[in-house]
Parts: sequence; C-alpha cells; structure tokens
Amino acid sequence: MKKHVLLLTFLMVSCIHETVIPISMETELGSIQMVLYPDRAPITVSNFLMYVDENRYKDFHFYRVVHMENQPDNDVKIEVIQGGLGFDKHPMELPTIIHETTDKTGIRHLNGTLSMARLEPGTASSEIFICINDQPELDYSGKRNPDGQGFAAFGKVISGMDVIRKIQLLPETKQMLDKVVKVNSIQRNGDIDRDR
Repeated sequence: MKKHVLLLTFLMVSCIHETVIPISMETELGSIQMVLYPDRAPITVSNFLMYVDENRYKDFHFYRVVHMENQPDNDVKIEVIQGGLGFDKHPMELPTIIHETTDKTGIRHLNGTLSMARLEPGTASSEIFICINDQPELDYSGKRNPDGQGFAAFGKVISGMDVIRKIQLLPETKQMLDKVVKVNSIQRNGDIDRDR
C-alpha cells in the first residue's frame, strides 16, 4: 500500500500541467523563438503580451550587451543582452508592474532565460534581457543586485541562441551597442498545454 501511495505521489508531481505561449521574434540578424510561462509568472507574462498584442514593441531593439570583459566595476559578473523600447521614456511604455521573484515562480536564470530589466523591485515595464549561460546571481537572493530580490524571469529561448550570442559579440562602448539591433516583429504563435 505504501509503495502505491509513493508511486501515485510521484506521478502527480512529475506530471504537472502548464500552458506555454510560443513567441516569434524576427531580428535583423535572425529569428529567435521563445516560450512564456503564464502559469508561473502571470503578471510578467501579461505585461509582455500587452506590448506584443497592442503593437507597443514596434520600436523594439537590442541596445545593451554584457559579457565578462565589459563590466570592470562589478564584483558579480553576468552575461546578458538587453532590449526593449530603450532607456528614455517612450510613448508606448506601459505602467510598471509588480515584481515576481524567482523564489515564487520557480523560473531560474538559466541559459536562454527571458527576464525583466529593472532598477528597484516594481519598476519593470518594457525592458527585457536574455541570459547567456546560467546566471544564478540574477535569481532571488542573488548578489548581482544589492536588494537581493533578483529579476523577474518569465520565459525561455528555445531556438535562436546563436542569434543572441551574435548580438552579444557586436561592437559596443561601455555595454551599449555601437549600432542597435532592430527587431522587425514580435508575435505570439498560440498557446500550448504541456506537462512539465
């Protein structure tokens, strides 16, 4: 009887069902395919989808690259590319959102993770970044940000990491790309239910 209960518990835990939302991003350097996790990060995913569905990302571009050689003043080094509407206030920018920490969502900053850029917790809006290699210091209690709240991860690149790496290696000055990489389109490709 005890074995049956253990087997049933194992099956229930291992067959957690979730919805993912596929996203296609067409950059001037190639295609990036992503999935979003609305069941685990509902606020952050809803925010991103508002930008996509309301065509607010028509000016989206990648403008910042961080790699091991261009962050001399940081004790905790990371590798990401950052994009969105830019640092300046943009007319298509939506209000900031509540910060969904990785300890609540369970989405870790691994290679290809899609996450929200921010200053203080609760200041994220339109800017995102994509991790290159695993970046645990960006998770909740990580040391990259002094507040220890980490960043709000909400999706993952499933195809196109070669494009991400190509962007990361472009010429830059103090982490800002000398020439931004334009994104021609971002669109959702329906919802998919799957077991995780």
